[in-house]
Amino acid sequence: MASVLEGIKILDFTQVYSGPFCTLLLKDLGAEIIKIERPGAGDLIRNDVPHTEGLEGGAFIILNRGKRSVTLNIATEKGRNICKELAKKVDILVENFSPGTMDKLGLGSKVLCKLNPGLIYASISAYGQTGPLRDYPGFDPVAQAMGGMTAVTGSEDNPNRCGVSIADFSSGFFTAFAIVSALLYKMKTGEGQTIDISMQECIWQLTSIEFAPYFFLNGKNPPRLENRHAAMIPCNLYPTQDGRLFIMAGVLDQLRRLYTVMGRQDLLNTPLCANQNERYKYRDEIDIIITGWTKTKKTDDIMNLLRKADVPCSKFPSFEEVCKDPQLLSRNAIIEVDQTISGKVKVPGSLLKMSKTPGKIDYPAPFLGQDTHNVFAEMLGYTEQEITKLADEGIL
Repeated sequence: MASVLEGIKILDFTQVYSGPFCTLLLKDLGAEIIKIERPGAGDLIRNDVPHTEGLEGGAFIILNRGKRSVTLNIATEKGRNICKELAKKVDILVENFSPGTMDKLGLGSKVLCKLNPGLIYASISAYGQTGPLRDYPGFDPVAQAMGGMTAVTGSEDNPNRCGVSIADFSSGFFTAFAIVSALLYKMKTGEGQTIDISMQECIWQLTSIEFAPYFFLNGKNPPRLENRHAAMIPCNLYPTQDGRLFIMAGVLDQLRRLYTVMGRQDLLNTPLCANQNERYKYRDEIDIIITGWTKTKKTDDIMNLLRKADVPCSKFPSFEEVCKDPQLLSRNAIIEVDQTISGKVKVPGSLLKMSKTPGKIDYPAPFLGQDTHNVFAEMLGYTEQEITKLADEGIL
């Protein structure tokens, strides 16, 4: 079955999380990803812990499945010239260096897009390619703070960053979305373009939808709500006799069913079962009442009662339990890939469930430089002797 991006070639200069996640999504859709890595070192997370018995980084395997690894020393003039030749042969280039790095190397968008007017040149950085913070370094935790997410996460006295590197992964996702959009534009016009994605802005985009109205409409800083929800009430992680569980009954009909299951029909015609704006005033009182009920019962018993009543709930699973979740397994959200060095490794499957062009990522990640010879022979017509000479010179 054909993939939607089959035939699209991407030159991938990215490493760590944000860029590799972007190109992973595009590989999932069928694009050919040519990953340019430093000779002898490669992507910074190739050997990060936790790693396999073959000493391959677990995150590297997940983020780079199915890509072609090419080593190229772009710090050398010959390496940069080769890069320019490759840029003429591809549809897309993705990089996540600090702003200005590619320009200093003579590989910036102005140079390469002039060589290839149809090139889509995408850049991911902490703050974007413009603005007063353009040249400041930044990583995921900093972007989470600067985008406002840390300000609304955690408890009132203890702000927290999101445990997931969400600035990295959201910027990778938004870049992939922008690239697909740019490809659609190119199909109509034949023209390429540049894409400038800021990790800070990605976090701001995600955070502002729920929390910006607090400030824009009322001039107040939004609260940190721990496990509560900004608008849906009740929503919290409640204690039980043997654990904890999430209950979210923010829709009025769900709340009525919850109170009925609890045997608290007396609350149905009170402000504690009124519209959302009214219930907001009684958020703490509602939580106290629900906690008083959940603490008297076991988690599984509550789950059975609430599921029969069609009230959204979930016990608080360990990560091991998530990895064994029958729902995830039934949808191939966890699969195995056969790594050349490490053997079979479990990884996340494709979330792109499309009837005509489903995502497919059951490929291994490449070892460093695995495809160097083949890519230069196929794309640039280099002979075996030429490739060997470049390797001897430290270019490859």
